[in-house]
Amino acid sequence: MSDLSTDPSVRQIPDRLQSRSARLLQSWELLLLIVAIAIFIANSFASPYFLNAWNLSDATFNFTEKAMIAFAMALLIVSGEIDLSVASIIALASTAMGAAATAGFGTPALVLVGLVTGLLCGAFNGTLVTRLGLPSIVVTIGTMSLFRGISYIVLGDGAYRSYPADFTYFGQGYVFWVISFEFVLFVLFALVYYVLLHRTNFGRAIFAIGNNPTAAQFSGIRVGRVKFTLFLLTGLMSGVAAICLTSRLGSTRPSIGFGWELEVVTMVVLGGISILGGSGSIPGVVIAAFVMGLVTFGLGLLNVPGIVMSIFIGCMLIGVIALPRLWKMWRS
Repeated sequence: MSDLSTDPSVRQIPDRLQSRSARLLQSWELLLLIVAIAIFIANSFASPYFLNAWNLSDATFNFTEKAMIAFAMALLIVSGEIDLSVASIIALASTAMGAAATAGFGTPALVLVGLVTGLLCGAFNGTLVTRLGLPSIVVTIGTMSLFRGISYIVLGDGAYRSYPADFTYFGQGYVFWVISFEFVLFVLFALVYYVLLHRTNFGRAIFAIGNNPTAAQFSGIRVGRVKFTLFLLTGLMSGVAAICLTSRLGSTRPSIGFGWELEVVTMVVLGGISILGGSGSIPGVVIAAFVMGLVTFGLGLLNVPGIVMSIFIGCMLIGVIALPRLWKMWRS
């Protein structure tokens, strides 16, 4: 009797026609969710202060600002590009806001300055990549040094501190009880980027470009315009993160946000976005943000040094990138 699973005359059911529950049970997002729950339980046993409502609220500050950048970075990586200058954009946008605050501008003007600075930096990166055809990793490594270097030239060893009192709401304000303004922004942007990537023609174009940019170009998709828009979005979200971070810290130094590019990329890749482009989901990035936030906050409660956290994040990035290849090698 022939095996129906190998008989070519028997039509196999495509993956896209499988039940939604079956696909969910096999998804990376479900595994991440289980990991997040396990870390939450472990943290609750590791420290008696973890389950305090205000401590849990403080834990969200460990990932909300980075996650807002990660949403835009996820779209950019799905398209096959990357931006390693996001932390330096934060530094430059924060420096521009500090200079504006010192000149006497109010909070609305400071927010506008932060957003416009982020957009201009994103436009600069996008122009070099889409107009000149330069590799994004090379371009953004260069602008990573350029943008932060400008901040060091302007500030040197000094700092900007004269921010308006109402500016602190963006990074320190609460909408309701322990629900911070930053966390509300995080949720809103998660919904916006979910719809943008998974429910619009623009999102389908991003996936098409990431899988095969040449085929996407011949199918009528304006590849250069889409990628330029994604660099703009990444710069804009870096500007938003700069507003929140500067507001929370209450000051600007040229080292602000230093090393965040590694954590943002780790968050994106941990969320299931393929570093080679063409696949991934926003819900995965959301869960990965919680995982990283819970890990870093839990280690902080245990007084683990920051350098150990950096080592852990670096190992996590390498492990997540290597895991699919190791799994494929093991199966073969």
